[in-house]
Amino acid sequence: MVRFSNRRRGRSAVAILAAGMLVAGPFAAPAQAQQQGKTLRVAMVTGIDHLNPFTAQLAASAQLGRLMFEFLTLPSAENTQPTGGVAEKWETSPDKLTWTFTIRQGMKWSDGQPVTAKDPAFTFNKMLTDENARTANGSYVANFDTVTAPDDRTLVIKNKVPQANMLSLDVPIVPEHIWKDITDLNDPKTDTLAVVGVNDGPFVLSEYKPNEFVKFKANKDYWRGAPKFDELQFLVFKDAEAAVNGLKQNEVDIINRLTPTQFDALQGQPNIGTNKAPGRRYTEMLLNFGATTNKNEPIGDGHPALKDLRVRQAIAKSVDTQAIVDRVMGGYAQPGGSVIPPVYSAFHYDPTATQKLKFDTAAANALLDQAGYPKGADGVRTGPGGKLEFRLVGHSNRNYDQRATEYVTGWLKDVGITVKPELVSDNEVDERTSAGQYDLAFSGWGTNPDPDYALSLQVCDSRPNAGGSGGSSAAFFCDPQFDALYKQQATEFDPVKRADLVKQAQSRLYDQVPSVVLDYDNALEAYRSDNFDSFRKQPQPDGVILEQTGYWGIYGATPPDNNSVQGSSSPNDDGNDNTGLWIGIGAVALLILVGGGVLLSRRGKSSDDRE
Repeated sequence: MVRFSNRRRGRSAVAILAAGMLVAGPFAAPAQAQQQGKTLRVAMVTGIDHLNPFTAQLAASAQLGRLMFEFLTLPSAENTQPTGGVAEKWETSPDKLTWTFTIRQGMKWSDGQPVTAKDPAFTFNKMLTDENARTANGSYVANFDTVTAPDDRTLVIKNKVPQANMLSLDVPIVPEHIWKDITDLNDPKTDTLAVVGVNDGPFVLSEYKPNEFVKFKANKDYWRGAPKFDELQFLVFKDAEAAVNGLKQNEVDIINRLTPTQFDALQGQPNIGTNKAPGRRYTEMLLNFGATTNKNEPIGDGHPALKDLRVRQAIAKSVDTQAIVDRVMGGYAQPGGSVIPPVYSAFHYDPTATQKLKFDTAAANALLDQAGYPKGADGVRTGPGGKLEFRLVGHSNRNYDQRATEYVTGWLKDVGITVKPELVSDNEVDERTSAGQYDLAFSGWGTNPDPDYALSLQVCDSRPNAGGSGGSSAAFFCDPQFDALYKQQATEFDPVKRADLVKQAQSRLYDQVPSVVLDYDNALEAYRSDNFDSFRKQPQPDGVILEQTGYWGIYGATPPDNNSVQGSSSPNDDGNDNTGLWIGIGAVALLILVGGGVLLSRRGKSSDDRE
C-alpha cells in the first residue's frame, strides 16, 4: 500500500508522479507524432522516488514497478481473487507453515534470460538479509524463515508461524543475474536503465528522465500476450490543471486523481470518457506525538504537547470530516474513520457511538482545558508543552492539501490552536515526515484487498531508522497492544475470526489517535475515448482503471482498431486460479465490496500518497 506524504504499499497509482515541468512545450512534439492507438500516454502530476522496486515507496513508483516486474501471484482484474504470475500454481502444508510454488515455464526476462525459481528466491532472501531491501515491502517477509529454490521450477517458503496473506505478496520479483552483484540498494545506479530495464512484466523500461517522463516499450514476449499498443509514456505535468488541459488538447490519453470540479467539467466533453469508482485510498492528517526510530531513539522535532492523548483527541474532535467530503471533495468521498476503507467491508471498522471522535468544538475545548492548556489573551492556548502553535506540512502542488489546510486552520483556531501551514514540494514533504520534522502533516495510503499491509504500517518495526530510512510509516506509531493484535490476525486463517482481530486492531489505533483519517477518496479518472475504446477495470465491471493492485488497467487498454479483450479470455485464465485455496485461507472476505466497488494496494510515502 503507498502513502500521501510521499512514500508505496502506503508509504500507495499509476498516474501520479512528482511534478517538475510544464508539458506543453517538451511533449508537444511526441503528442503530434503519435500514431493513434500505438502509444498510451499517462499524465503524471505527483512524485516518483525510485524505480528500484526494493526502495520505491511512492504510490506512482510502486505502480510503475507493477508494470515492469511480474509478481508471484496478484489479485485478478475480475474480483481480486489471486491469479498466477511468476507462479502458476501453489500448495501449502497441513500446518500452513510451508508454501510450495510452481514457477511458470517459458517466462523470460527482456534480455532473453529465463525466469526461474532462483529469481523469487533471490528477491525474498535479499529482503531478509538487507534492511534497505525491506524499505518498500518488508512486512511481507518478516515472518519468513527460509526461502529456497530446489530446482528451477520450485520455490519453497517456510514461515515461522502461519501467514494468512501468502497469496497477497505485493513484491515485484527481480532478476537475480542483474541484482546479485548490487550491494548498495541506495546507490543511484539502481534507478538506471541498466538495472531496472531488465523486466518480465507487460512493459519494458526504455527511457527515464526524472521530473520529465518515463517511457516503456510493450513486452512482445509477455506470457499473457503482448499489450495492444506499442509504447507507454508517463508524462510529467506541473499540476493537475495542466494535465487536464493536456487531456483536452490530446497531449495525453488518461489522467486520474482529478479534483471533483475537474471531473464534473470533463463529463460530457467530446472525445473524453470519465470513470468514477469507490476508492481504496484514505487521506489522513498525521499527529507527531513523539517520533522514535525502530530502536526507540527520539527523532525529529514534533511539538511536545502532542504527546498528550487529550490534545490529540481534541484535534480529532475539531476536524469536521463530513465538511472535508462536502467542501474539499465535492461529495466524491466518504468521511474517514479507520485505516481500512469501506470498500473492503469485511475488514472496515466503524468506531462505536461512544468511541467516535465526532466533530464537537465544545468537547474539544473541554479536553484542552482538562489537559491544562488555558486560552491566553490572544486566544491561543498555552500549557505544559508550550504554546499550541503547530506546523502543518502538506504538498504545494496538491489541491486537496491547499483547500483542506484552510479548513483545518480555521477549525483549530476555534479551539485555541494556531496552525502554521507549510506547503512544500513532494520531496520535502517526504524528507520532513520521514525524519519526524513536523507537527501535523497530510498523508495518505492506498490499501490492499488483504488487510495485513494496512495494519503492518502501524507496527513498531515499521518505524524508520535513525537516518529516516528503512521504515514504512511516518506516523511513528508503536503500541504493544496493537502489535499483538496485528500478529494474531496475521496468523489467523478463519475469515470471521481474522476480521474480528483486524477490527480490534483498528479500534486500538483509532483510540490512540496517531492520525486523523479525513476521508476515503473516490477514484476520479478521465481518458481520450477517441484514442482508446476501453480499459480493463478492477474489479469488473465498475472498478478503477489506474489505481489498481496490478497492471490490468493499462495492460488491457484497447485502441479503436482492436476491440478484442487484451490478453487471455480471463485474467485468471492461467491454468490454475486456486480459488479454493484462496477461500480456504479466509481471503474470500476481501471480495465483499461496497456497491461493487474497487480494490487496490500497497504502501509508500505519498506525494499525493503512499502505497
